[in-house]
Amino acid sequence: MQQKIAPTRSNLLRMRQALKLAREGYEILDKKREVLTTELIHQAHNAATQQTQVWQKLADAYRALEEARLSMGREHLEWTALAVNKSVEVEIKLRSIMGVVIPTVEAHGEPPEMPYGLGDTTVALDEAVARFRSVLDEIPMLSEMMVSVWRLARELQKTQRRVNALQYIFIPEYKEIVKFIESALEEREREEVFRLKRLKSKATAARVGPTTREYQQPYRDIGSGKPTSHEFG
Repeated sequence: MQQKIAPTRSNLLRMRQALKLAREGYEILDKKREVLTTELIHQAHNAATQQTQVWQKLADAYRALEEARLSMGREHLEWTALAVNKSVEVEIKLRSIMGVVIPTVEAHGEPPEMPYGLGDTTVALDEAVARFRSVLDEIPMLSEMMVSVWRLARELQKTQRRVNALQYIFIPEYKEIVKFIESALEEREREEVFRLKRLKSKATAARVGPTTREYQQPYRDIGSGKPTSHEFG
């Protein structure tokens, strides 16, 4: 890239500004990376705990449902399930963590506790219904945590790539270019100083000129024909 950048003062100022912005961007992204890492670890821990609880409750609920099927029969159980005609409404609100949009899931309403008659059902079905209602209360929170973990992890990955690019590519490259331009300008200044000194030396020598001696022309006295005392100086 050095060959594409002319070693001029305007380019030097521009590259110094680019280096300054790159360093400031690195500091900001590095702080963002720390915050995202801390939040991701916290959310991942909570999500793992919540997921374990939900999986366990689901396993218990399906076990109870299997007992209800054995005691009531599959067809009777399916007809009983059709009595549930009310669903849970979910409201999703959004919040931001370091620019990452995180959902907040809130559930409103729930199916009736006893949507079927007691005459032709068993206690096993009541147990299965209670266990599934317990799972239903946990699912909104789990979905919120899982989406948050996924989005935080994706943003952390993007931030890490940007930090690495600034730290290992752009900042060293800008520093090298600035150093190259400064060195070229210093060399040019030294050459200019040397050239001016030579020009000054030549101008001084031309103004003084070589050393000369003044001789008087001899003349003779016309009357005597002999040279006078001034003839030879």
